[in-house]
Amino acid sequence: MNIAFFSNRPYMQAAFTEHNHRHGFNITWFDVALNDTTALLGQGFDAVCVFVNDHLNADVIRLLAEGGVRHIALRCAGYNNVDLDAANRAGMNVVRVPAYSPEAVAEHTVGLMLTLNRHIHKAYQRTLDILPSLKEGDSYS
Repeated sequence: MNIAFFSNRPYMQAAFTEHNHRHGFNITWFDVALNDTTALLGQGFDAVCVFVNDHLNADVIRLLAEGGVRHIALRCAGYNNVDLDAANRAGMNVVRVPAYSPEAVAEHTVGLMLTLNRHIHKAYQRTLDILPSLKEGDSYS
């Protein structure tokens, strides 16, 4: 199966490549989001794998279907970015992540609370503000 991955990021590519050794899919990575202007890149593939910022409206789905795509795989739980009626009319299968790990959500929440409590977001911004004014060899205190 030939799969076009859109909205590629290096960490995603590494993880999927590692797991693909067991399956042997032919994967092509696109750093761009799938939308009206990039839909032609998906033609000729059996499936596209997309993320939350990809837009699969009726026009995109029509172009993909005309190019032979039969499967849409979402790397997210939400599917509001996909015109499901258009996919159904085109005879395309749409699959998604059914849910996220409750442990991961809880860990992220605790991390955000710590960020707020320790003012990490403010310290980060102050660091960014100060860096352009520093010259090599300077120090700040």
